[in-house]
Order: sequence, then C-alpha cells, then structure tokens
Amino acid sequence: MWFAIGMIIGASLVTLIWWLKNKKANLRWYEWVIGIAGTALLLFTIQNIFGSFDETEPKAAAMFVLVTGLPSLILLAIAWQLVLRRYRTIH
Repeated sequence: MWFAIGMIIGASLVTLIWWLKNKKANLRWYEWVIGIAGTALLLFTIQNIFGSFDETEPKAAAMFVLVTGLPSLILLAIAWQLVLRRYRTIH
C-alpha cells in the first residue's frame, strides 16, 4: 500500500512541477510549506485510519478523520487557492 501511495505522490509532484514550469508560475515559500504540511498531515491521517481499522477501532479511525484529516484538506485547499489567486491576477 505504501509503495502505491509513494508512486501517487511522486507522480503528483512531477505533474505539479511540470504544470508550474509550463505556466511559468512560481510558488512562494509559504505556499510550499502549507502544501507540504497538508500532504504530510493527510498521509499521517491515512496511516492512522488503516492502523485503527486493523486494530478494530472504527471510532478511533473516525476521530482521526475529523481531527487530522479535515485540517489537512483545509491546508491543501488554502495552498491551492493561494496559487490560483496569484496566478489569475498575473494573467
């Protein structure tokens, strides 16, 4: 499972960098930090959800979705919107 997740993240990162070079857009340092923090938190959430289900603790898995999963999606959405808004104002 982690091999597949690593491949997906690697392909996503290559696609993101290719898209940014293609559009001649530059990310600011804080956009990278927010995006990396959101991705790390999302991976942490996925790992703990699977771990909780393996230990037959579905309530703990649901709590991980709320406590760490939702903030990770919010961080990723913030990073995405920061990039899109700055890109739209340039072009």
